[in-house]
Amino acid sequence: MVLHNRRALRRLLYAPGELGLARAYVSGDLDVEGDLADGFRRIWALTRSGALRRAKLGPREWAETLRIAVRLGIVGPPPEPPAEEARLSGKLHTLLRDKSAIAHHYDLSNAFYQLLMDESMAYSSAYWTSEEDGYDLEQAQWDKLELICRKLGLRPGMRLLDVGCGWGSLLVHAAKHHGVQAVGITLSAEQLQHIRGRLAQHDLEDRVEVRRQDYRELTDEPFDAVASIEMGEHVGEENYPEYTRTLYRMLKPTGRLVLQQMSRGAVAPGGGAFIERYIAPDMTMRPLSRTLGHLETAGFEIRDVHALREHYVRTVRAWEKTLEDNWDDVVALIGEPGARVWRLYLVGGALAFEENRMGVDQILAVRSSDEGLSALPATREWS
Repeated sequence: MVLHNRRALRRLLYAPGELGLARAYVSGDLDVEGDLADGFRRIWALTRSGALRRAKLGPREWAETLRIAVRLGIVGPPPEPPAEEARLSGKLHTLLRDKSAIAHHYDLSNAFYQLLMDESMAYSSAYWTSEEDGYDLEQAQWDKLELICRKLGLRPGMRLLDVGCGWGSLLVHAAKHHGVQAVGITLSAEQLQHIRGRLAQHDLEDRVEVRRQDYRELTDEPFDAVASIEMGEHVGEENYPEYTRTLYRMLKPTGRLVLQQMSRGAVAPGGGAFIERYIAPDMTMRPLSRTLGHLETAGFEIRDVHALREHYVRTVRAWEKTLEDNWDDVVALIGEPGARVWRLYLVGGALAFEENRMGVDQILAVRSSDEGLSALPATREWS
């Protein structure tokens, strides 16, 4: 670890731990020589062992620490956080604040996301079905989109709702390859603009509608199938019951839901200070069991849970490689501090999934009929 100036030490003094380190790295006050992932791995190993919590300073040690701090010139006002840090205001998870939180991350730059992701623009865990040379992220994302469509049982003429549709990867795939009529909603102005361009490019404007709309504002007639892919993390704990009730309300009887969502363990912290300040403000991850409970309370019957944690490791590492291979272009698009944010995010995210501090699951649920009919096949026809 290389500290370039005294400001780096002040950042660590005023925000010890993850947030101070992130601020120092993003601002360029601190660098890590060698493998950044290996450095993270060592720090988290120390944290798990309790070694970082054992040292307790008495009055004499604190006095000596203060003398050293004064001698090094690190005592002073706290440095301003980097401009890349989110600064949201207003009550948590109101319509206006949620739009601001989404804009912080997803309205960064369509050009940047097009550089980072594959042609599908799928910004969620891929589904890796092969170890063969040449099998890449684009194919794994195609396999993920196809898996979702098979789980939903999509057929020509069916109506599909995608809640939190991202850059339209599922909407385009389902309309092109399964013949559905689809509606997608997003809070991101940049995503909305991008999707409309894609629909025109693929001649799908008469079959796919996309709106800048909150899930709480949906008033459509029920759909044959509903998907929500890695959007539930942005809903918040207090609003999650309303989110699951909305998904249920938007389905016809025997309609299927595929919900793909990141999770954390019962005691694992999940996102952490860096993620919440720089990547996904107001993000909430919950244990899988709690998500299933919310779905059942809303009225859903849970039919299948597919853990994809290892798939996310490969996905994030593919994004990380693309970032590093195109570093100069990334810096030109979002600036060096922004590029450093993404380097930290991708390196740390891959390790979090690798070490089982975070997970991701694909849940298939159904709105059974009043008579209890699910209309699902007796076997997993999507396998």
